[in-house]
Amino acid sequence: MDANISLFAPRRGWQAPPVLGWQRPPATQVHSYSVDPLHTSTLGSPKAMHFNDNDRKLIASPMALRVVAVTAITLVALLAGCGDKKAKAASQTAAKVNKEEITVHQINFVLQQQRGLRPETTDAAGRQVLERLIDQQLAVQQAADLKIDRDPRVVQQIEAVKREIISRAYLEKVGEAAAKPSTEEIKKYYADKPALFSERRIYSLQEIVIEAKPEQLEGLRAKLVATKTINEFVDYLKANDFHFTGNQSVRASEQLPLSSLDNFAKLKDGQSVFQITPTGAQVIVLAGSRSQPIDLERAKPAIEQFLLNERKRQLIDKDLKELRATARIEYVGKFAQAPASAPSTPQEGAAAAAAPASASDALDAAAISKGLGGK
Repeated sequence: MDANISLFAPRRGWQAPPVLGWQRPPATQVHSYSVDPLHTSTLGSPKAMHFNDNDRKLIASPMALRVVAVTAITLVALLAGCGDKKAKAASQTAAKVNKEEITVHQINFVLQQQRGLRPETTDAAGRQVLERLIDQQLAVQQAADLKIDRDPRVVQQIEAVKREIISRAYLEKVGEAAAKPSTEEIKKYYADKPALFSERRIYSLQEIVIEAKPEQLEGLRAKLVATKTINEFVDYLKANDFHFTGNQSVRASEQLPLSSLDNFAKLKDGQSVFQITPTGAQVIVLAGSRSQPIDLERAKPAIEQFLLNERKRQLIDKDLKELRATARIEYVGKFAQAPASAPSTPQEGAAAAAAPASASDALDAAAISKGLGGK
């Protein structure tokens, strides 16, 4: 089609079929419509407009019909587009609870918090989440009707959660600047921690948690060393009215406290460890163990994640120290007195989760087990 020819104008040389009896009007002829003032409210009715013969012939022409057809198709396409947008918007709503919408985004957010969710169970889990969100929404609506959301205790809790979320998001952003460890750093950590990797063991443990006063602890330690068997030590606890509980467990190296791991690695079957606790003491007896080492290739992901977390923790520690140094902090009232004991690092309490205290947290046990083929 000629780019200069409009769809709404007849082509050059085009003539109407003679059967319609249409003739091109003179160029100076103006088509006008006479409107009956008594029928202005019904402009589209036959009474509203009067046409002369040329008008009727023009309306019946193929070009006029073509214009009408093109316009109709355009309107249909526009309406269909609007319908698609409305359908797309509506698809984001999973349910309506008394005019309040629960969206697919809300369901997906909850599903993202569930670890180990298998793809084939996502639909069923999504439906369960939706039902819980419906119950939650109903409770929220009732709480609003009863003005519970204005209760000072509720407001305080909301503000506390809000502060926690915002502060944690900031600390996570600070930690994002941490660089990933190099291959050499990963190899060095592997070599420096044989009890976790090359000499990794699975321990069968017997644990005894004892309630005792501080002045009784040394006597308990001496008695444990003097007894030949753990049963003999338990008889001593019973005879002296000590309150204690016993437990048996099987733990891998990465599931033990990182600070005590080297001591456990030196133990032989039948030997024990005496540890002081806030309420007394804990005795851990090595009932048995078996070797289950892990090579560097399998341990690499866990080591990389641990070293990265350590760097994030250090960045957070440094950032909080700098913020404290530049901020104006004034303790008031009883808090103005010097505390009996101050935290060793500013991030304790605010970002404790960023500093793992055990091998279980530092080196993900699941990651290591996965590296071993789930054994």
